Amino acid sequence: MNAPRRRIEGITLMEAMIAITILTMVTTLVWGGFSQTARNKARVEADLGRMQEVRITLNRMVRELGQAYVSAQRNPNTILRTTVTAFIGLDHGDRDRIDFTSFSHRRLRRDAHESDQCELSYFVADDPDPDNRGQRVLARREQNRIDDDPQRGGHVQILAHDVVGFELEYLDPASGEWLRSWDTTQAAQQPNRLPSQVKILLTMRDPRHHGRTLTYGTRAELRLVWALNHSIYNP
Repeated sequence: MNAPRRRIEGITLMEAMIAITILTMVTTLVWGGFSQTARNKARVEADLGRMQEVRITLNRMVRELGQAYVSAQRNPNTILRTTVTAFIGLDHGDRDRIDFTSFSHRRLRRDAHESDQCELSYFVADDPDPDNRGQRVLARREQNRIDDDPQRGGHVQILAHDVVGFELEYLDPASGEWLRSWDTTQAAQQPNRLPSQVKILLTMRDPRHHGRTLTYGTRAELRLVWALNHSIYNP
């Protein structure tokens, strides 16, 4: 008597191809979801980095401009003049520059022979990185000792990248008008006095939309509107 044959169960080639196709589709959908999540994460991190850069830059400018000062104490002999305090704001369209003396210097070493006085400048310059050719940056110059030229010397650092425009306006406390320039070194301008406020507008390229820009603004309130005079004159 012959034993009954066992039925061998399996899948056909067509069933295997259908299963592989479904698995491929599911894998593609899952991978696409992960890729989109990674791109969104990178985009959000880039936006947060940009906002952090802008916030730190504007806060620093507000703090340092708020402690700006000039002194009426000048040696009448220009040859013997070794220190010059000034507040010079130059209007260059969307690439303004400001040079001023301030009480905002911070000593990094306890035994450093430095005071809280310094020369500061903010200006727009070309990006030194060869990979960012054609782009501009907002630069900051600081010299921790005041000399006879408030617009040169010290070291320069980059505060913000991909800058399109940097504009400043100055509130004249005498007239209540906003001015595009200010110069305490010229008798025809504003000798011995500072603006009560400085309006800051920083325009940067929008990384998400080509051709669009984003403008960030704030105001700095200056505490010492009149020059340090030591009873030379009464403001």
